[in-house]
Amino acid sequence: MLSGLSRSLSLQKGLKILGTSRSIINTTVIRNSYTNNKIKIKMADLVEQSKKLAAYSAVDDNLQPEYKVIGIGSGSTVVYVTERIGQLENKQNFTCIPTGFQSKQLIIDNGLKLGSIEEFSEIDIAFDGADEIDTSLNCIKGGGACLLQEKLVADCSKRFIVVADYRKKSPEMLGHAWKKGVPIEVVPSAYNKILRELKLVGGNPTVRPGGAAKAGPVITDNGNFIIDCDFGEIPVNKVKELNDKIKAMVGVVETGLFVGMCKRCYIGEVDGSISTLKTNAGKL
Repeated sequence: MLSGLSRSLSLQKGLKILGTSRSIINTTVIRNSYTNNKIKIKMADLVEQSKKLAAYSAVDDNLQPEYKVIGIGSGSTVVYVTERIGQLENKQNFTCIPTGFQSKQLIIDNGLKLGSIEEFSEIDIAFDGADEIDTSLNCIKGGGACLLQEKLVADCSKRFIVVADYRKKSPEMLGHAWKKGVPIEVVPSAYNKILRELKLVGGNPTVRPGGAAKAGPVITDNGNFIIDCDFGEIPVNKVKELNDKIKAMVGVVETGLFVGMCKRCYIGEVDGSISTLKTNAGKL
């Protein structure tokens, strides 16, 4: 048996070893955390680089010399689209049509000529982001509550180009990655009626709430409400049918389903590369 002194010395030695072990473990955890953070930062940098490359490629591949009127959408990738257009020597030849406050500021900040949809209802080309894109280039848009202006500009454009990162690309169906539902802009007085009718067609609708400092729902630039309606995953061949059903509801202003509008899509991939998706009509 150990004497009192021996037990005390053994205990001190054990605690010292334990303390050293804990120190090693803590150091390892810190190093692993630091390494993981470095990896995350590196991956984030790669994604950001790929978004920039995708945006620059979209402009360089599609902005033809004869084009004069350009639609500018919203989102983090569109920041790089306007940056690239702003670098062009002939940028003063273009008139840019915004879809909302962000795109208006991007146009101004990059020294581009600002126009309006009222002045230019025929647009040569429009660039925009998306919340999700399916394999047929149907899109969900409206996460930023600008879906009416975005669809109006896209509809007025001869060519509609989407630029996004890999997180927005669905392996097949809309609603796979984007779980917040299809944004639907509605007249305020009709919101309760539309909620009821959306449930009847299999949706799970909610009125989009305002920010923390605002009581009540989000109000769009047009003075309307936004309803986000979850339909689960939407098969590619059912997107148009669903869009038509929603548009037929009296009180609906517009939906966030962009059906058959996108001709070409540029995706910034996770590894820093880009991929291009296109329809037959999207060929140059």
